[in-house]
Amino acid sequence: MGVDEPQVVWLTQDAYDALRRELTELLAHRPVLADEINERRQEGDLRENDAYRAVREQQASEEARIRQLRQLLQNPKIDEHPSGGSVEPGMLVTVAYEDGDEETFLLGTRAAGAHGDLEVYSPESPLGHSLLGAREGDVREYALPGGGTMRVTVVNIESYHG
Repeated sequence: MGVDEPQVVWLTQDAYDALRRELTELLAHRPVLADEINERRQEGDLRENDAYRAVREQQASEEARIRQLRQLLQNPKIDEHPSGGSVEPGMLVTVAYEDGDEETFLLGTRAAGAHGDLEVYSPESPLGHSLLGAREGDVREYALPGGGTMRVTVVNIESYHG
């Protein structure tokens, strides 16, 4: 994949719909924020206008989210259930940690509320990345945020049918 090619993002139909809805709402809110910025601008000295600064910060935050959503939605794979025997995005993965605890999660893209109570790990996360291509029984190691490493054993892999 070349540098300029968009990254394929696996999404369930629910996650895709939620992200599209959020993007539509944010785009519709743009003129509202612009009007509010203009109103606050009329209130005097911008250096001492906290309301103006707050609206500008909200605008910057929303514009950043719009860019992020557009990138996620640029090249989606919708509800295509992987069928291979190895870990790839779109799979439910159960791993066993060194202490014996097990965890099941979806390897995919997180969208607020789109997967209910199911934990979602990105394929770009340290754990998700380390598991790509793994098969049941494989042991993988990944870096922990505070330093050190963690070993996990792949217990089960199955397609996600959200």
